[in-house]
Amino acid sequence: MTVQDILDRHRGIEGALLPILHDVQAAFGHVSEEAIKTIASSLNLTRAEVHGVVSFYHDFKSAPEGRPVLKICRAEACQARGVDALVSELADNGRVKLETVYCLGLCSVGPAAMTGDKVHARLDTAKLQALVDSL
Repeated sequence: MTVQDILDRHRGIEGALLPILHDVQAAFGHVSEEAIKTIASSLNLTRAEVHGVVSFYHDFKSAPEGRPVLKICRAEACQARGVDALVSELADNGRVKLETVYCLGLCSVGPAAMTGDKVHARLDTAKLQALVDSL
């Protein structure tokens, strides 16, 4: 899969920049400067416009992350259900990159976390530690 393959899949679709960036991020783990140039040229945008979108959204990375990413919901509902205590008890030894997100939409079944496209709900200390150990 190449950036051009992704662009070809989205050809003719209005407002395709975000879906293209998501597909590039999913395929390569990051959106490189070379990808930004190719996307900008294909969509008749400036590199600055594409770079602005990439740098605005936290999900887009400019370089591949060397560690698995665990997104922990720290919104009010998960805070009320004890997410801060869970994270403070976590032993990850730096193997996993913890990212804070605000609301995964699982307020009634929190605390919640996300790995890739998979969400994990009703976390307790043992479940969160098992999740980290599995990454």
